[in-house]
Amino acid sequence: MELRQVRYFLAVAEELHFGRAAERMHIVQSAVSQQVRRLERELGVDLFDRTTRSVTLTPAGSVFVDRARALVAAERAALDAIAALRAEACAGGAVLRIGTNVGLGARLERLLDRLGERAPELTVELVSAAPAERLQRVRDGDLDAAFVRGVFRSPGLELVPLWRERFVVALPAGHPLAAGGAVRLADLAGMPLRIAPRGANPHLVDLVLGACRAAGFEPVLGPAFTTDQDTLAAIGAGGTHWTVFYASQAEVLPTLRTVFRPLADPDAPTMPAYLAVRPDAPARALTPLLEACRDVADQEPTGGGAPESGPETGVRRWERLGRTGGRRGRRRARCRRSRG
Repeated sequence: MELRQVRYFLAVAEELHFGRAAERMHIVQSAVSQQVRRLERELGVDLFDRTTRSVTLTPAGSVFVDRARALVAAERAALDAIAALRAEACAGGAVLRIGTNVGLGARLERLLDRLGERAPELTVELVSAAPAERLQRVRDGDLDAAFVRGVFRSPGLELVPLWRERFVVALPAGHPLAAGGAVRLADLAGMPLRIAPRGANPHLVDLVLGACRAAGFEPVLGPAFTTDQDTLAAIGAGGTHWTVFYASQAEVLPTLRTVFRPLADPDAPTMPAYLAVRPDAPARALTPLLEACRDVADQEPTGGGAPESGPETGVRRWERLGRTGGRRGRRRARCRRSRG
């Protein structure tokens, strides 16, 4: 029996719907169904009665719910104990493990600079992983925090609003639109769009395609976006394709035969970015990181502020609620980057 199977079972038991349980866990429905079936085979009983109209707990499922919750609670207690030990280690200048997004680009460099100034004795380890894996590793205590985009809620975690990611358009350097400044989305109608398959990045695809439709056209989809290098090379090869990059990412990308242009639309799309942390995360372990995020968010140009209304960024709200604890500079640490 795997703990993830128990978590999936509990999600279905609470939602009584496999689709909603999958959405809640940020995975595809087939994965939830498959893992619950495996759990049932291992236990030798059916936990759910399934019909085309409803999902209900069997008597065995009703009995197993309380035991499953006890298993998850025991896991959480064990992780809490380890997290407390790690927090004590952090106080002595240990490692802060952060899950990162593809495309943080120059913003990540600025953030690490600020973190190094605030906590010079802290060692930072950057861990690249898929979004769902990053979130799970924060829940498990494997990561102290993780950057995510588009996801606004995740079970067992607090998502602190940071900033909104602006987009730029990548065009062939010889295209007429490249000769000007900002580009309107409507000007791109008819040009094939290179974008990732929706399954690989649903938040980005839905946002960009929705913005195109709001601008009055249905985008023509070209070959799928693969890697930064290959996609930029293909666009720069003289065709009429276009794609989008996060503005902070574009700052550090080479542009030999392509150009990046900002969007001129007043309602140009932006992607909300968050820092995922455990609600019970030790304050002193995260204070320098949260303050560095606040510093970077404060430097954002108009339209790039935190993804929530009002003048207060998500990081400031966290601080005001006393979640980060203590005053700035209470702990001094040393920051160097190591990638894992």
